[in-house]
Amino acid sequence: MAHYSIHPDRATLHGSFSMDYEPVLPIDSGDTVRFSTLEAAWGLEPFSGKGVRKKFEPRERPRDGGHALCGPVKIRGAEAGMTLEIKINEILPGSWGWNSAGGFPHPVNIALGIAEGEEYHLNWKLDSDSMVGVSDKGHKVALRPFMGIMGMPPNEPGIHSTTPPRFCGGNIDCKELIAGSTLYLPIPVSGGLFSVGDGHAVQGDGEVGCPALECPMDVVDLTLSVREDMKLSMPRAKTPAGWITMGFHEDLNEATTIALDGMLNLMYELFEYERKEALALASLVVDLRVTQIVNGVRGVHAVLPHGAIR
Repeated sequence: MAHYSIHPDRATLHGSFSMDYEPVLPIDSGDTVRFSTLEAAWGLEPFSGKGVRKKFEPRERPRDGGHALCGPVKIRGAEAGMTLEIKINEILPGSWGWNSAGGFPHPVNIALGIAEGEEYHLNWKLDSDSMVGVSDKGHKVALRPFMGIMGMPPNEPGIHSTTPPRFCGGNIDCKELIAGSTLYLPIPVSGGLFSVGDGHAVQGDGEVGCPALECPMDVVDLTLSVREDMKLSMPRAKTPAGWITMGFHEDLNEATTIALDGMLNLMYELFEYERKEALALASLVVDLRVTQIVNGVRGVHAVLPHGAIR
């Protein structure tokens, strides 16, 4: 299988999804692409004390209005209705990152009474050897890097925002998608047209402050394969910890139901449990987690740990 590299430049960057974008790289199923990515807001350096910094230019709006993504990659043989298997081989963050909270009118900030005044901002130095981040105010956190956005455009004309997660991927923001995981996405368009971006050095379930620890990624090594034997309506993943099914909806209760429905389907595939038996066992061993609450479309993921049912 072949190996390729994609670096962020004017030809490979875009801030939206569209089935009309020309692929920057065609590959065969099973090939590996080694990306490096900008941080989500197109920054080329950390923030200064005045909250300004150099960003990637030029940018064309609305094409470049959202998160900085690299791609799209065309996978030969990929057709709508098939599944794209994305093996996450390696993720290494860059040397810096940032996060913030409050100071802008997001619904979470408004509900918590912190939308007014200045945005609270932290700059971070990231050590990819020790996997430790240190903020400019002395906080230390363990890093657990993953990509917030991996996805493909919906089969609809026009330009589509990078903000919401969709059935075909996008801004999933699931912290479980670390190196060693495999993400499965329904393919919506011929060729797939896969893109990746929005690197997070670490994030808690919920991504409650709106940004996670946003950072550039030096290495995002992915193997992309087409699966004709797997039919999905929503993303699922196999991680070092367990199997995951996902649900996305503006209503958190609906997102929960979608994630649970996917888990019952998965448990049938794994164990041939009918739905009532699967739900009875799920009530004992499956964990429901709020993926994120900040992207308009909320996310819930259901986790079945490996070996939980023997």
